[in-house]
Amino acid sequence: MYEMKDEYMTGIKLIDDEHARLFDIAEEAYQLLNNDLIHDKYDKLTDIIEELRDYSREHFTDEEEYMRSINYKKIFTQIIEHNAFIEKLDDFDLDDADENQEEAVGELLKFITDWLVNHILEVDMRIEE
Repeated sequence: MYEMKDEYMTGIKLIDDEHARLFDIAEEAYQLLNNDLIHDKYDKLTDIIEELRDYSREHFTDEEEYMRSINYKKIFTQIIEHNAFIEKLDDFDLDDADENQEEAVGELLKFITDWLVNHILEVDMRIEE
């Protein structure tokens, strides 16, 4: 369901490969949300959040390093958006998530996909311009 599509390709191999991994993490959240055999999803949800947080930091570092290497003029806007993404993950209420696991997984999935699609199409595509 969640996968890297041609329309999300920036033409920068490293960034495209890393975006594909972020879509893989979104797919993990989607699979968790739709797996009726797992009744207690809390541990897997926290694993996905941790993986997303760690991988996003790595990706943002790589992306920002690339932008510096080409003297990208809008790098500070990117950094602000990257920091806001990490802050949102850091602020994810795990106590509430434990009480409302299905809702929490759905909320995380919506956040990931909305951010990924909007950020790639509206911000990252401008890097090579």
